Amino acid sequence: MTNIQIFITIIFLNLFFFSTQADTQFDLGKDIFLNKGNCATCHSLADAESVGRVGPNLDQIKPKLATVLNAVSMGIGVMPAYESILTDKEIKSVSYYVFKSTNK
Repeated sequence: MTNIQIFITIIFLNLFFFSTQADTQFDLGKDIFLNKGNCATCHSLADAESVGRVGPNLDQIKPKLATVLNAVSMGIGVMPAYESILTDKEIKSVSYYVFKSTNK
């Protein structure tokens, strides 16, 4: 086997058999979106398979991270403020999740 063949084999094994590093903040944010934050009740978001119709469709508006952080913390329109409901880490995680899942 030549050096090139060995190199290609190693690359192939790495791509298909070794797991990629998980994004724990994304996973936590998704859990909060679906459960503790109950965001899926009002918001549509494809990644969460939610079809809420009270709040905006997040896939359509593709909000910036700062916008989501502000809305979750302070509330906006009929959406309540979550700063006394969620921890700072949870607010950052759910905001990160919404941002990343809508800005792929």
